[in-house]
Amino acid sequence: MKINELQYWVSKLGLIPHPEGGYYKETFESEERISDRELNVNFDGQRKLYSSIYFLLTSNDVSHFHRLKSDELWYYHGGSPLTIHVINEDGQYHEMKLGSNLEKGEVPQALVRKNSIFGSSVTEKDTCSLVGCMVSPGFDFKDFELFTQDNLLHKYPQHKDIIMKLAYKNIPK
Repeated sequence: MKINELQYWVSKLGLIPHPEGGYYKETFESEERISDRELNVNFDGQRKLYSSIYFLLTSNDVSHFHRLKSDELWYYHGGSPLTIHVINEDGQYHEMKLGSNLEKGEVPQALVRKNSIFGSSVTEKDTCSLVGCMVSPGFDFKDFELFTQDNLLHKYPQHKDIIMKLAYKNIPK
């Protein structure tokens, strides 16, 4: 999908700006709730069993490095391929390419494990990517952590190039 189609998709899907970059809309959420007593994670209170969003990113923006306390499953819907950049808990960096061209190593869905630091980008110039993200236990902004370049460079200097591209210089207020 071309970047000049952005407003069409934003309007038709009811997307709003996301603090990490791009646009999103909450689409589905579980009516059931779960607490951290049943899980291997510390939550404040209860969480929905799952939640899901549309997420649209342009080649003129990035999804900045952030971390969740839950697993996030990504689904490719259309447009340009999207690259998910991940720094695992052990400090190893890897990329996952969401898309439909299996011959180029793209996959239609990918899992980002809880506590990983991750962001995403669209590399094809003047294009957009539309994906879905399902978080389980469900997303809550209390469990969402954004990072600055200084935060990450101190801990992962070996990943300087991608950190400079995907981490905020200063987190917007």
